[in-house]
Amino acid sequence: MNEGRRQGGGTITVEADVILHAVNPDLVTPPDKDGNLCPGYVKGFLQDDKDFSPPPVFEKEYLLDGRLMENNHIDHQKGNGSYISRADQFHLSNDKGALDLPLHTDSTVSNHIAGMQQNCTSSEIHNGARAKVSYGADSSVCLSSQAKQETDRSILKSNLSQEAENPQAKKEPDLVIEVGGQTISAHKSVLAEKSDYFKARLSRDILKVKGVSYKTLSTLIDYVYTSQMNVGKDNVVDVITGAKILQIPCAVQAAMDSMSEQIRAENCYEILTIAKKQRLSELKETAYGFMSDNFLQILKDPAVYGRLTGSERDLILKKRMEGRKTLMVAEINDVFDRVGSRPPSRCGSRPQSPLSVGSLEENHMIYHFNETANDWRPLTAMPEDINTKGCGICTMYNYLFVAGGIKGYGDKGKVSDKVFCYNPITNRWAEVRPLNQARAQLKLVSMDGYLYAIGGECLFTVEKYDPRMDRWTTVAPLPKGAFAVAHEATTCSGELYVSGGSLFYRLLKYDPKRDEWQECPYNNSRKKSTDMVAFKSFIYRFDVNREQGINVFKYNTIVKMWHDCASQRLGSHLPFRCAVIGNCIYCVNKAQTLQFVVEEENAYFVEETLRAPLEAKGVLFPFVLTLPEKPEKVT
Repeated sequence: MNEGRRQGGGTITVEADVILHAVNPDLVTPPDKDGNLCPGYVKGFLQDDKDFSPPPVFEKEYLLDGRLMENNHIDHQKGNGSYISRADQFHLSNDKGALDLPLHTDSTVSNHIAGMQQNCTSSEIHNGARAKVSYGADSSVCLSSQAKQETDRSILKSNLSQEAENPQAKKEPDLVIEVGGQTISAHKSVLAEKSDYFKARLSRDILKVKGVSYKTLSTLIDYVYTSQMNVGKDNVVDVITGAKILQIPCAVQAAMDSMSEQIRAENCYEILTIAKKQRLSELKETAYGFMSDNFLQILKDPAVYGRLTGSERDLILKKRMEGRKTLMVAEINDVFDRVGSRPPSRCGSRPQSPLSVGSLEENHMIYHFNETANDWRPLTAMPEDINTKGCGICTMYNYLFVAGGIKGYGDKGKVSDKVFCYNPITNRWAEVRPLNQARAQLKLVSMDGYLYAIGGECLFTVEKYDPRMDRWTTVAPLPKGAFAVAHEATTCSGELYVSGGSLFYRLLKYDPKRDEWQECPYNNSRKKSTDMVAFKSFIYRFDVNREQGINVFKYNTIVKMWHDCASQRLGSHLPFRCAVIGNCIYCVNKAQTLQFVVEEENAYFVEETLRAPLEAKGVLFPFVLTLPEKPEKVT
């Protein structure tokens, strides 16, 4: 006896010599008051009728052909009916005892039951087998959850639909396949439809197949009938090889698609190895794509990254950086500002995972600039654990990193050592190794695959993060008397430069090869700088004065000389921060976005300014990331 579970909390109890069909709708179709079958029952079940529900409690026994049993007894009729499995693709002969199967049999199991018996012979099965159908809310066997009910319902619907769409499956199997000393019965027409191998052998009733194992052939035939590929890293080589031998190209593609969905950090290298061994270019590209999309995770794993060749490492990093560079801004708090409420329209940003992100009214946003629409669009909300007040922000490997900051206000404020990163390709935030020393008002920059956390309030120290080792280490501190607060920092030609803020006009250079800081020539300006960025071998420093406007100075890192570059007298003179795309330096604040274009012999501000994010609050920190070619639509 076997009990299958049904919608409504009831059970289906099947008692049979042999079950004729695992998904015969007559098994689960109750009769009307006159004892006739109710066709609307299955119809409502299949069409997702919202008003459909199982009938009230009843318990009767039916023949598998639908006739009502009286007094729980009926004489078995001797018939010559033949067995057809769930997918109707195999012929199973059994003349020994009864066989019990659950009504909702998994496609793989049901397909493999049929024909799995070695040297089976045909026999007759009674059509008078009994099916006992029970319904009731207080049934002894009930569904564990609504999800299980829906799963069972969908499986039954799928099975019935497959039968309706495959008229050939209702015929008697007309082909016996011998493989590895075992036999499988199937339909010639069904196999020939997807396989040139079987199509060329339609005249044969018994076919011996070589070069393919019995298990592999079973998997492939199961796919032909159900379009469901049961493949994993343990059998993918055999399945794809068998699919090529049997000339089933759609099975090759299905196996690769299935493997693509199974790729994880733990098995991506193994799948890549399989793809290279079998010369499966698409699966290989998929494996490389996964490594590229999750580059930091792969970089930290020596079992994966350590086994890649130099060219493969370059490839996955190159793939990650492909696409259009996009200007973005992150909302951060000024050190002296308090957090305000957020406009209600922000609820349309993309949800975040795995870190907890609270209500968007409490979180800071990241916007990206849409050049086509000439407008800013919300990209993501920053996790509530990020301390945006006095934090450091930079990008590396097409990730956004946010480090340090102050949590809380006034005397209750606490300096943070936490570091977070955002992956724009997977749209996920993650927390990485914290700083060795908590910092606020620090500068965070990237250079040659490392992060540098520079200074902070009353701090001279500098530390470097190695993403491959997932470790922060201390490097040479800033020169005495030069602790950096509200300073600016950038990298140029493999060297790190710091200026501005409490350093005023001083320019310091860090040489990572020597692990030492050096003084550079002073800037001509004694004004407070608003930001400093690098382009080619030059450093551009922007000084903002409410009366004099914007003055731009450039420093030639090769000849070590400062020069006056350009000025802007008109327009808003509020402080701004800069980001570089191509030969354009974008100067962003809440009022507007200026464009400073650098050419070979000239540099100038573009007259037309870009819009600023209308809903932005706090200080805007610009940066550049590459979004996927088809970014997720923000609704």
